[in-house]
Amino acid sequence: MLTSGTRQAHLMSDNRPAWAGPLAEVLGLPGVTDVLVQEPGVAWVDRGRGLERWPVNLPSEQEVRALAVTMAGAGGRRLDDASPLVDARLPDGTRLHAALPPVSPKCAAISLRRVRTRALSLDDLAAGGMVSGASVPLLRELVRRRCSALVTGATGSGKTTLLASLLSEVDPAERILIIEEAGELQPTHPHVVRLVERRANIEGSGAIGLPLLVREAMRMRPDRVVLGECRGPEVRDVLSVFNTGHRGGFATLHANSPEDVPARLTALGALAGMDQRTVELQARIAFDVVLHVERAAGVRRLASIAVFEQGSEGLRCVEALGWTPRGWRQGDGWAALSTAIGGVQDADAA
Repeated sequence: MLTSGTRQAHLMSDNRPAWAGPLAEVLGLPGVTDVLVQEPGVAWVDRGRGLERWPVNLPSEQEVRALAVTMAGAGGRRLDDASPLVDARLPDGTRLHAALPPVSPKCAAISLRRVRTRALSLDDLAAGGMVSGASVPLLRELVRRRCSALVTGATGSGKTTLLASLLSEVDPAERILIIEEAGELQPTHPHVVRLVERRANIEGSGAIGLPLLVREAMRMRPDRVVLGECRGPEVRDVLSVFNTGHRGGFATLHANSPEDVPARLTALGALAGMDQRTVELQARIAFDVVLHVERAAGVRRLASIAVFEQGSEGLRCVEALGWTPRGWRQGDGWAALSTAIGGVQDADAA
């Protein structure tokens, strides 16, 4: 934890972080989520409208490298020729990934992901176009009825944004236990307990991984368990948790489409020594709904709400509601979703 003196050392006189150097201005732009640098003099900035080219005062490859090293140091990590890759959390919560030559030829590559200090409400997401205003009551009902949900999508599609908004709808009397790699989720809720994995030190020891944290979470009396990203053998423990009475939990998963989700779960399960049939049976019971988000033309949106269905050829993810430019379309999974949320009559109500 940073002391007050350490915090001051990481801040400029105008409260901009000293570690940000010439990138402090773009990191402070309203709505910025990502800042990317891979050449001198230029940053690519995402403010919700796709990547925009932005001039920055980094005139040489040497200065880009020096900034990357400074940022890594601010995150307590090493970045040099012997260790040319780093993934770190900076003092204000910003997530840093950096790569030095020769891994990133010619110039160091810096990727910064800003973390929201306050979750957007579902109404905020509706106003911004990420979710349909008519779908907000349905999403709130999924939370109220303690439906367990898997939030899927590509990198940068808005999985964390949507999940934080959903968690902000949880009854204040409930205890939410969040397990993450980087501590990005910031729901607006009075009772959140956070466990963040610890990487191995430079000697290769001291690591505390997600599978262990999932198991430890069960000893902490959670009402809802949340895994910020399901990306490895911890899927076995998550499925076990959601199949042993801990309803209303959430997890996120990288997937290109709802149809790809069963294959992704099977692949992750294999890393934990689980066969395909076991993964499929447990996933079908564990998750009531799949919420798939996507990014098109720079705009993030909830594109599909789906349910799992076990068929003769294995587990399928069947669309219940899908977004179109004309509104929501009702899919084959609507009856199962309607049952989960208490019998909504038709898709227009969602």
